[in-house]
Amino acid sequence: MEKQTLFYQAREAIVNADETKAFSMIKEASDANIDLLDLLLSGFGAGNQEIGDRFDKGTFSLPELMYAAEVMKNVTNEIMRLLNAAGAEMPSIEKGTVILATVEGDIHDIGKGIVASTLRSAGFDVIDLGCAVPVQTILDRAIEHNADIIGTSALLTSTLGEQRELEKLLAETGNKGRFMTMVGGAPCTPRWAKNIGADAYSEDAVEAVKVALQLMERKHRVKR
Repeated sequence: MEKQTLFYQAREAIVNADETKAFSMIKEASDANIDLLDLLLSGFGAGNQEIGDRFDKGTFSLPELMYAAEVMKNVTNEIMRLLNAAGAEMPSIEKGTVILATVEGDIHDIGKGIVASTLRSAGFDVIDLGCAVPVQTILDRAIEHNADIIGTSALLTSTLGEQRELEKLLAETGNKGRFMTMVGGAPCTPRWAKNIGADAYSEDAVEAVKVALQLMERKHRVKR
C-alpha cells in the first residue's frame, strides 16, 4: 500500500473510531518500514484534527468524540511502545520537568496526549494535568513539581485567551522567570505566542520535543 493511502486509511480509522482497523494500519506500516511517528502525526493525527474540527462545528457529538479519542489514545500508546522497543533514537538531554494542560473551557485532550508521550520518550518528566484546567491550577502544580516548562494547549479560538491569562498570572505572582512557557493548538501561531509573552510555540509533537530541548538549553545558559 502506498504511504499516502496508508495515512488516509489511518485518518479514517480515527474518525470512525475503528480501533481494529487502526492497529492493522500500524502493523502494515511497520511491515513496510514506514516511519511510525510519521504515521502517528500525518495519518492518525490528521484524523484527530478532523474529529476536533467536526466537534467544533457541531457535526460530531461528545460521545463520538470520546470514542474516537479513546482509539487515538490507544494508538498513540502502541506506537510509542513499538518505538521504545525498537530503541528509536531520542535526543540526549539533561532531564527536565514539563507540566502539560489543555486550558479551561477546552476538552480536547488527545493532541496534548501525543505531545506528552513524545516528550516522555525524549527523557522529560511529564505531568499531564488533562483538559479544562484553570490557570491557577496549572501554576500551583508547576510550583508543586518544581517544573522547568509549562506547556498549554488550546484547540478552540474561544479558549486562546486562557493562555494569555496564564502569562499574566505568572507575571503577577513573580513566577514569569521561574517557568519557561510553550503554547500549541490549532488556532495558535508563533505570532500569538510572541504577543502574549510565551517563550515558545510548537506546531506538533515532534516540534514540541525540539522546542523543549531549546528551552532547557536556554534555561541552563541563564543559570551558568
